[in-house]
Amino acid sequence: MTRQEAEILLSTSFKIDSFYDEQWETIEKLLNKERVLLIEKTGFGKSLCFQFPAIIFEGTTVVFSPLIALMRDQVKKLNSLGISAKCINSEQTQEENAQIINEAKKGEIKILYIAPERQENTEWIEATRLINLSMLVIDEAHCISVWGHDFRPSFRRIINLVNLLPNDLPILATTATATNKVELDIARQMRGNLTVIRGSLLRNNLRLFVVKVNSEDEKLIWLGKNIEKIGGSGLLYTGTRVDTEIYCRWFTHLNIKSIGYNAGLDSESRISIENGLINNDWKCVVSTNALGMGIDKPDIRFIIHTQIPQSPIHYYQEIGRAGRDGKAAYIILFYNPEDRKLPEAFIEGGRPPVSKYEKVIDLLKTEMLGLRDITRKMNCKQTPIEIIIADLLDQKIILKNSKNKYELKTNAPQLDSEIFEELRNIKHNDLDKMIEYVETDQSRMKFLCDYLGDNSITEFNNCDNTGLKKIIVETSSEWQERLQAFRENYFPKLDVEAVKTNLINGIAASYYGFPNVGDAIHRSKYGNAGDYPDFLLKLTLQAFRKKFGQEVFDIILYVPSTKSGDLVKNFAIKISQVLKFPISHDLIKIKQTQEQRILENKYLKTDNVKNAFLFKVPDEIKGKSILLIDDIIDSGATIKEIGKHLTNLGAAKIAPLIIAKTVKGDVL
Repeated sequence: MTRQEAEILLSTSFKIDSFYDEQWETIEKLLNKERVLLIEKTGFGKSLCFQFPAIIFEGTTVVFSPLIALMRDQVKKLNSLGISAKCINSEQTQEENAQIINEAKKGEIKILYIAPERQENTEWIEATRLINLSMLVIDEAHCISVWGHDFRPSFRRIINLVNLLPNDLPILATTATATNKVELDIARQMRGNLTVIRGSLLRNNLRLFVVKVNSEDEKLIWLGKNIEKIGGSGLLYTGTRVDTEIYCRWFTHLNIKSIGYNAGLDSESRISIENGLINNDWKCVVSTNALGMGIDKPDIRFIIHTQIPQSPIHYYQEIGRAGRDGKAAYIILFYNPEDRKLPEAFIEGGRPPVSKYEKVIDLLKTEMLGLRDITRKMNCKQTPIEIIIADLLDQKIILKNSKNKYELKTNAPQLDSEIFEELRNIKHNDLDKMIEYVETDQSRMKFLCDYLGDNSITEFNNCDNTGLKKIIVETSSEWQERLQAFRENYFPKLDVEAVKTNLINGIAASYYGFPNVGDAIHRSKYGNAGDYPDFLLKLTLQAFRKKFGQEVFDIILYVPSTKSGDLVKNFAIKISQVLKFPISHDLIKIKQTQEQRILENKYLKTDNVKNAFLFKVPDEIKGKSILLIDDIIDSGATIKEIGKHLTNLGAAKIAPLIIAKTVKGDVL
C-alpha cells in the first residue's frame, strides 16, 4: 500500500486527511511486519500508528495499556467510526470481561485493549492461544524498563509474551517519555528487527512558569485570586488525595467550579468526571496524577502543579496533556523548598530496604505463601510487597506455583541488591534535575527537551526566562482572613461505613497534618501537656454541627486508650457537657493492642484490634444512637471494629466524631 492509497483509506475510515511523516514511517514498517519503538510527544497521534494498520490486518490487534481512561476514550471513538473495539479491565464485571474474550476468540473484535495486570488471569492466558493475533501494541512502553519513570512489574510479563511471538508478527511500543537509557533498555528487551523512531518533543505553544512560594497558604491565595483569570478550563495537580480535597474545597468556598479526582473513586465517578472534563463542566479538575494520560481533550488551557513532580520526565508527560489543539496553554509549577520532602519519600519507598527482601526470602524458606499471607507477616504496605515479589521473580529466586502461592526455588541465586541502589540513586538524580528546572535561568522547554534526549537546536521564547513575565505571589490581610475562615469551616469526611454494621460515615475536626492541630495533639499525647486544648474542642463541636446539625444522640462513647491515658475520655466528657448527651464509660478494651500508627498495612491494623473491645452493659445501647469519640483516625480499623461490636449488641446507629484525620498513605 502506498502512502497515497493509505491516506484515501485514512480519510474514509478516520476522517483525517493525512499522516505526519513519522506516523507513516511507523505504519509502513508495521505493514511490513516489523517491530517499532515510537517515541513521540504527547498529543502527536501515536494511537493512529496502530489503529490504522489494525483495520487492514486480518485478525485482532491487542493493545496493552495501563490507562483505563484511555481505553474507554479510544474504544468510544473507534466504535463511533464503525471500528469494532473493546477493552478488558478491572472496572468491568467478570461477566463483561468474559463476554469480550469470547467475542475476541470468534474474531469479532478488531482492536482489543487490555490492562497488563490481566496477564495473570487464567481465562485470558487460555484465550491468547485461541485469538487470531495480528499485531501487538505496548502503550506507555517506558513502564517496561526499570529505568523508566513509571516502571510496572506487570509490563515485564508482556516482554515474555513478545519473545514467544513469531519474528514476522508486527509489534509496536509507544511512549512520550523515554530517556536514551530507557530507549536502549526497551530495545534490548524487545529484540528482533526493531526500528526506533524518535520525534521532536518541542511544544512551542506551552507557556511555562515557575512560581516560588514560602508556604501552602501562598499557593492557595494565588490560585484563589487568579485561576478564574486564566481562560478556558484545565487541570490542577496535587501531591496527595488530601491536598486534592483541600484545594477543591477551597475553590468551592470561593464559588469557583471544580471537582476532585483520585484513584480511590469508584469507576462510575471517574467516568462521570472524565466526561465532565471533556465538556468543560468545571473551571478545573483537581487531581492527583491518577488523571490525565488517557484523556484526549485537545483544549486543556492550563495545567498547574501545586507539588513538584519526581522528575522532568513525570513533569513533561503531565504538562503534555495541555494545548493539544496547538493553541496557547499555561503551565504553572509552584515550588516551596519544603515540597522536596514528598517526592523524596516516594523515592525512598519505591524500592524497599534490602532487609525486607531478606525477610520475605526467610519466610518462603519455611512455607509457601500467597501475597496476602506475606503482607500479613510483614509490617509494611502491600505495594512494597508487590515490588519485592516482582524483583525476586525477576532474579529467579522464587517462583509462583499453580495455587497462586510463592515458593523459594531450589538452589536459588543470592539476592542482587546493587540494582536497587543504582535505581535509588538515579531517581534522586532525577529529582535534583527537577530542582534544576525550577532554578534554571535558561529556556525551560529546552531544558526538558535536552533531558529527554531531543537535542534540537531551536530558539525558545515560551517561558518566564525567555520573555514571559514572571509570576510573583502577593498576599493581603483580606485574603489571609478568607483563608482562615475557610480552614475554620473545613472538616474532613470519614468514609467508614461497612457492610453488615450500623456504622455511618462521620466527620473529623481537621487533618493531623495541619500544623496547629497536629502540634496541639502531639503535645498533649506525647509531650505531657495535659488535656487537649479548648480550641480543639471548639473546632470539633463545629464539625459536629456541620455534619449532624441539631441531631440528638442517646449516648456518647469514646475509644479506650492504648497509651494516652484519659485524654480521649476527658475530651469526650467535655463534648457531653456541651451537647447535653449522656456519656457512658462502659466501652473497654479486653486485650492488649499495639498503637495503630506503628502498623503499616490494613491486614495488621485489622488483626490488631479484632475482638479487642467490649461494652459491659449491652442493654444500655440496644436500639440507641451512639456518638463515638476518638482523637485520631488513620485506617479506620478501630472505629470499624467497635462499630461491628456495637451493631452486634443492637445499637441502631454509630456515628464517629474525631479530632483529626491522618494523611498517611493517601497519595494517588
